[in-house]
Amino acid sequence: MRIATPVQQFVRGFAMGTADIVPGVSGGTVALVTGIYERLIANIHHGASALKHVLRRDVAGARASLRAVEWVWLLTLLIGVLSAIAVLSSALETLLNDHPVRMAGLFAGLVMGAVVVAWRLVRRVDATGLLIMVVTGAALFVLLGLRTDTDVADDAVKAVTQSWWVFFAVGAIAICAMILPGISGSFLLVMMGMYTEVLGAVNDRDLVILAVFALGCVVGLALFSSVLTWLLAQYHDRVVAVMIGLMVGSLRVLWPWPGGTTTTRLEAPRADVAAPVALAVAGFVVVIAVEWTSRRRPAHTAR
Repeated sequence: MRIATPVQQFVRGFAMGTADIVPGVSGGTVALVTGIYERLIANIHHGASALKHVLRRDVAGARASLRAVEWVWLLTLLIGVLSAIAVLSSALETLLNDHPVRMAGLFAGLVMGAVVVAWRLVRRVDATGLLIMVVTGAALFVLLGLRTDTDVADDAVKAVTQSWWVFFAVGAIAICAMILPGISGSFLLVMMGMYTEVLGAVNDRDLVILAVFALGCVVGLALFSSVLTWLLAQYHDRVVAVMIGLMVGSLRVLWPWPGGTTTTRLEAPRADVAAPVALAVAGFVVVIAVEWTSRRRPAHTAR
């Protein structure tokens, strides 16, 4: 089994965290590009299995599941994700605000590169798989168009107005974006009208609501990872086809014109064209280069 050094794993996590900050991009996309997607899902599934055994008071089963988790690998990845969010949130927000069209071009190129990488994961291309890609991509494309803006106004009221069970449900849904390529968790919160609600809970230090939201994330991640693990084992190519469709559909958010990632409205290229196109090509090339390097890196045998 190929082993990543802690530094390599931290870098992967850092890249995943960076992607999660951008609307229309998710950490799952980066995991797919760097070749760790299925390994990540498997580790999350082992953790979910341990939780299930604990609830059943099966101590032996819980210990077995916990031993199956690659803790150093997973925690190093998580530290990278959290570090990126802490360090780059402000800088990326500034870049997205000051250069929305160019940044959208860069991230569109990255996602298009990820689509090529995911295509290579399909073991056998057939008509059904192609239909799944088209339907999934078209459905997400239309869904994203139901809301023209991808963020909230600076003067929007950030306050908790919803019941606790709404936060639980929203947490369970939004966390799925963490491991599903194509759409970010923050954008899902915006789509569901809960972005300001969650920020309000953070600003008010409403620990009860935040705990309920976190619990929803844990439950959602546990359930979704278990389902996804089973689906990947039973219907690998179909699942990858769905992921490709999601990434293609998410390009609606990343189309540079008219306002970059701030809107899902689509217009023909105008004014600033050369730079966004060049950045898109650069992003595409970087992803292909990373995937090419990852596939050709010498393998190390685990002890």
